[in-house]
Amino acid sequence: MGPVECVVLAFPGERLKVAAVTAVAELRRAGQVRLIDSLVVVKSASGEVSTSELVEYEEYDEATAVIGPEANLLGPEDAAEAAETLEPGTSALMLLVEHVWATRAAEAIHEAGGRISGTVRIPPHHVQQALEAHSEAVAVAASGRS
Repeated sequence: MGPVECVVLAFPGERLKVAAVTAVAELRRAGQVRLIDSLVVVKSASGEVSTSELVEYEEYDEATAVIGPEANLLGPEDAAEAAETLEPGTSALMLLVEHVWATRAAEAIHEAGGRISGTVRIPPHHVQQALEAHSEAVAVAASGRS
């Protein structure tokens, strides 16, 4: 099995957009991830938290048909933790995914007696800032300035 990760995608409003669910279905269809479980978490304007399964929404039927069956591994504790990151009047799609693209590497690491001992998720804006700083430093070095 490849690395497994729980991802929480937050959205404005108390209803997920169909395009977001469709994008997840496309990743699954392309074989990049295997969706193990998902959970919709909504934090109402008054701060009340509710959860539901994707299959409970008719508007996602086309996308969820492509996603396939899921195990029920995400529960109330997971939803409560995700809800702590949400502002009132917003929603989140929690995804428990296996990174299928990394399965062969995971098998080779396991066969060599290794294991994944930890991972760190780097927010995209941090990566972008680092890339911009690097580009600026290269430009300065190339111009001979310090």
